[in-house]
Amino acid sequence: MEDILLPPLIVFLIFIAPLWLILHYRSKRQISQGLSDEEYAQLDELSALADKMADRINTLETILDAESPKWRSSGEKL
Repeated sequence: MEDILLPPLIVFLIFIAPLWLILHYRSKRQISQGLSDEEYAQLDELSALADKMADRINTLETILDAESPKWRSSGEKL
């Protein structure tokens, strides 16, 4: 029984385990470094889009308040 398990165990310890550890700690290092410049740029872009959308929503709510003052109460029933 030990003769069957020994070769796969040796292959695992020589090839797979070191590669696994290298890839694991490389990904940990990348996570701990924080956001890259590209990710910061994307985050800024998304933030600007969210601000723009919030302004549009406020404008739409103002228009709806002027045209149909009871729209908020009718929307809560849905």
